[in-house]
Amino acid sequence: MTNSLAAFLTLLIGLLVCVDVIFFGSANVVFLGRKMLELLEWLAVWR
Repeated sequence: MTNSLAAFLTLLIGLLVCVDVIFFGSANVVFLGRKMLELLEWLAVWR
């Protein structure tokens, strides 16, 4: 992955999160954050 592609994806994700918070509140961001933490715990094979 090139630096320009990483920067573009970072800006895109940030923009989508901002649009979600502005139009739908922060409940969706919190939900996705909790699900991501559950996924990371499930994938934690190094323990």
